Amino acid sequence: MQMSALKEKVLIAQRNELTEHLIYKKLALIVKDEEHHAILEGISGEELRHYEFFKTITNEDCRPDNLKVFIYVFISRIFGLNFGLRLMENGEDLAQGAYDKLKEASPKIEAIIGDEEKHEAELIGLINEERLKYVSSIVLGLNDALVELTGALAGFTLALQNTKLIAIIGLITGIAASMSMAASEYLSTKHEETDKAPLKACVYTGITYIGTVIFLILPYLFFKNIFVCLGITVTNALLLILIFTFYTSVAKGLKFKKRFLEMAGISLGIAVINFFIGFAIRKIFGVEV
Repeated sequence: MQMSALKEKVLIAQRNELTEHLIYKKLALIVKDEEHHAILEGISGEELRHYEFFKTITNEDCRPDNLKVFIYVFISRIFGLNFGLRLMENGEDLAQGAYDKLKEASPKIEAIIGDEEKHEAELIGLINEERLKYVSSIVLGLNDALVELTGALAGFTLALQNTKLIAIIGLITGIAASMSMAASEYLSTKHEETDKAPLKACVYTGITYIGTVIFLILPYLFFKNIFVCLGITVTNALLLILIFTFYTSVAKGLKFKKRFLEMAGISLGIAVINFFIGFAIRKIFGVEV
């Protein structure tokens, strides 16, 4: 590789290290938890040492990517440290395949980058946030609301064929189911050996459930065509599955594709079954609304 091209790649690595040093430093100043503060300070110092090492190769100073600093600090504050930091690590500008080329500049680079990745993965994994502790309760509320209500709305759509009536029945059904699900989560958590507070788990489940219900029935309040409403509702369900699966996959370091396809397949499958059940009930009982 030509020296100019190699130096350019080292400068990119150097800028990344400085940028991430500032991200971790800013987050360390924001967090209230002392353990989190110590973790972020440790990573920040590690990044700064790597920046200084790359500087000995390039003999140049560089400016951080302030836009990247702002974006990842903002994301981490809104969606949590685990999500923001893992998202940043997943989006590294330097791909693993480029590391071998950087070894031409110094054989120490491979060891430094390897140590950095291992160290950061270990430290980020130590960050224990409340929102991740209760993610199972949120998943419970979201999954049940998506599966039950998407299916119910599909059945109501063919059986009733009146958007306002479908919305009202869907809302009543959803509210009743959310309270039932929240109560079940409270009792379940209370009898489990876990550090989750039963009341908090109950609230997370209930709020997630009722929020999902409202989001799914909205089309029936604004449109008259039942099939347009059902189509938008199914799209909304897929959007919720996509967003939440992406969030949990990144924050907890899980595989996204498998989780998304599984959750989407169950929700849509039950919706299709209930759609035809609604059609059959309308024909058998001669429902006319």
